[in-house]
Amino acid sequence: MGARILVTGGAGYIGSHVVKALGKRGFNVLTVDNLSTGHDWAVLSGELVVCDLLDKEKLREVFSVFRPEAVIHFAASIIVPESVKLPLQYYTNNVVGTLNLLNVMREHGVKKFIFSSTAAVYGIPADIPIKEETPLNPINPYGSSKATVERVLKDMSHASDIDYVALRYFNVAGADPEGELGEAKESATHLITMCVRTAAGIRPYLNIFGTDYPTPDGTCVRDYIHVSDLAEAHIAALEYLLDGGSSDVFNCGYGRGYSVLEVVKIAKKVTGVDFPVEYADRRPGDPPALVAHAQKIRDRLGWQPRYDDLEYIIATAWQWEKKRVTILL
Repeated sequence: MGARILVTGGAGYIGSHVVKALGKRGFNVLTVDNLSTGHDWAVLSGELVVCDLLDKEKLREVFSVFRPEAVIHFAASIIVPESVKLPLQYYTNNVVGTLNLLNVMREHGVKKFIFSSTAAVYGIPADIPIKEETPLNPINPYGSSKATVERVLKDMSHASDIDYVALRYFNVAGADPEGELGEAKESATHLITMCVRTAAGIRPYLNIFGTDYPTPDGTCVRDYIHVSDLAEAHIAALEYLLDGGSSDVFNCGYGRGYSVLEVVKIAKKVTGVDFPVEYADRRPGDPPALVAHAQKIRDRLGWQPRYDDLEYIIATAWQWEKKRVTILL
């Protein structure tokens, strides 16, 4: 059995894909999740302990029994418009929860940490594509909460022998190519998920928020990365740390941006459904464009994405959505 890896939020969308990938690589995995948005059936490798990161005493018990060698931390609130409405909830879940986790790690001598960060830490960057050296200037509480944790990690690594990797995700999409996992939250708000749910008739129409952004067609531009490629980025980061790598930050994206209207057009092609669209005002907290400069992770960690194709990403999401309906109904 390989190294013992504790995964927080491993019952959620991205976390469950990483847990599956860890299991396939022979790691000994324990998932810690409060199941507020995750699902126990999505944990396909190792055991699941239902625990909230705000419950520090239970977290201590988990560490004492499992004795992890590294922690991969996903557990967080992630919806940008919701963070604007509920900032205290986001800072509590995302910052206080992480501080609890880091303190318990320190108490138990765990020195390897992988953090689920986000392109939202950049805010509205001056240059596209965005390099890791770009100053952090988040424009919503979600991004601010993640930037705060990154600051903590940087300070902590300077003051101790804990090493970390922060992975700044761009727009994660798609589903497990083997059909076992995908986005299962009813409250999911990501564009590609909304497209396939509208195509499946689960939603009456797709909202497009804002058509007056300073982009070629007036809609937001994003860099979409397949969730399984992102899972492999976590494996690469974990192996890097276990091999003695020092603390670092990496963008996770493909380096190509698509506008909302481009995604909708391709989603209609892939699904074969001309689903209805309604236009609405901009949502608070949405930057016009987020596209990764993602060469560093390829060069430093040897990450090689396999699914850099928007039609394929949408196709896996579509296949999962048709299956999800049968699982949850």
